[in-house]
Amino acid sequence: MRSILDLPRLESDPQAPFPPTSSALKAPNGLLAWGGDLHPDRLLTAYRAGIFPWYAEGQPIMWWSPAPRCVIFPQKVYLSRRTSRRYNSGRYRLTADRAFGKVVTGCAEPRDHVGGTWITGEMIKSFDHLHRLGYGHSLEVWQDGELAGGIYGLAIGSMFFGESMFSRKTDASKIALVALCRQLAAWGFGMLDCQVGNPHLFRLGAQEVSRHEFENALALLTDDPGKPGSWADLVDFESHW
Repeated sequence: MRSILDLPRLESDPQAPFPPTSSALKAPNGLLAWGGDLHPDRLLTAYRAGIFPWYAEGQPIMWWSPAPRCVIFPQKVYLSRRTSRRYNSGRYRLTADRAFGKVVTGCAEPRDHVGGTWITGEMIKSFDHLHRLGYGHSLEVWQDGELAGGIYGLAIGSMFFGESMFSRKTDASKIALVALCRQLAAWGFGMLDCQVGNPHLFRLGAQEVSRHEFENALALLTDDPGKPGSWADLVDFESHW
C-alpha cells in the first residue's frame, strides 16, 4: 500500500505537470503530491485539473484531488424559508469583489480550540494575486456597514472553485453561498466545487460526484469564456431573491 512517503515531489518549475489524479491516495482521501510553490501559473494549472493545495503553516505544500467530489450545481442550491426571510428582512446587503482581502482574512480566522487555520499567509498572498489577475472573487454580506460574512474562491471559465466561507452574523455564510450560486446560475456557470462534503453543505444542496464525472465537467467548463475580471459592477443580487 502506498503511503505519504511515496508521494511525488513537485518540481520547482511552476509549469511542470502534476501527477495524474488517478494516482491520488485513498487514505488520506485525495492526497496527490507535495512541494512546489503557489505561483499563479501552478495554481491555475492545478485547479483546471481538479487539484488544490491544503496544508498548515510550517508544513510543506500538500496537493489534493479527493474522490468522490463534493459539488453544487448552481441552479439546484437550496435555501430554507427561515434564512430567506432573514435576508429579505433587509438587514443584510450583498456585494461582490468589494472586500476580497477582508473576506479571505475572515475565513482565515481560527475556528477551533487549537486556534489553527489552513489559510496560511502564503495562501493569502497567492489568492490576492489571483484576485488582481481577475480569477479570485469574493461575495460579501454586510450588516450595518460591517462585514457579516462572505465566501471566496476562483472562477476559471464557467467553473467556480469555492475555497472557504465564514459568518460573523446568523446565516451570513449561507446567504453568501446561495447568492453566489444564484448569480453563477444566471451567468450559465455549470458547477461550484466544494472539494469535500459536510452536512452543512449537503443541506444547501451539495452532492457528491465521481472523479470521472467531475473531471469531464471540469474540462468543458474551464474552457468556457466565463466572467473574467472584476465582478464588482456586474452583479445584481436583488434580482435573485
